Amino acid sequence: MMDANYLGDGVEELLRGALADVSGQVKVVNPSQETIKSLVTCLGELDDDTTVDLLANERKLKSVMDDFLIASNAADLIAADTLTIRVRESLPENSLLVSENAVVSLVFAGDRVGGLSTDNDAFVTQARDYYDEQWETADEFGLRTPPLSQVRETLESDIGPETATDFDAVLDSLQTARGNGEGLDEVTISLLVAAKNGELLYDISKWGEDIGLASKATFSRTKTKLEDMGLIDTEKVPIDVGRPRLRLMLGDDRLDSADTDELANVAQSLLA
Repeated sequence: MMDANYLGDGVEELLRGALADVSGQVKVVNPSQETIKSLVTCLGELDDDTTVDLLANERKLKSVMDDFLIASNAADLIAADTLTIRVRESLPENSLLVSENAVVSLVFAGDRVGGLSTDNDAFVTQARDYYDEQWETADEFGLRTPPLSQVRETLESDIGPETATDFDAVLDSLQTARGNGEGLDEVTISLLVAAKNGELLYDISKWGEDIGLASKATFSRTKTKLEDMGLIDTEKVPIDVGRPRLRLMLGDDRLDSADTDELANVAQSLLA
């Protein structure tokens, strides 16, 4: 039972404490962007039967889900029935956690965050019933990013284990992998590790389209941009029937000599 208030140096620390005290279904209502990110991280670490219904502002959600790392991990949680996301515009001012036994209101004060909790039975029941109704009339949030586990598994099986290992190493070196132009996005990362391993553009773009990462056209446009900036190069590979296909190669010696965990930083410096 949540019968105590919570205090943390950050929202992630607070969420870990609060979620550790509950089981069953929890509604997270009107979270901030930072809370959404932290929630996805925390849920990925839970081993119990806690599930979360996330009710949020659509604009905030879309901004957070531009980060491939957050979106792909959220997609894994959705696929595992641990997380469900819906959106509505009319939401309370505060961020709330509503469980079977308590309601926690998140209060931010600079770098610190507190969770003010009540386990009053009548209030908790009323709050739970109210947000159950709000949930039922909310709109589904369409997350188009594929689960990270699927990305990893298919990259290894369809392209190769070396490329999959390099993809993971690049992701591990990044704080974010954004699809909105701020930093390396998932398509750029895929092309760079494919070039590091001498894969064909056709193969990596077909893989990306098949799993819903991005269209072949997006891979082609990104390849052209990276090629124009000197980050990758291509060579024609003849095939029995049809036009030759393009083999991807790293086009800059600084990328070629970089360790895989340094590849993202070197690429970002060249793109700046």
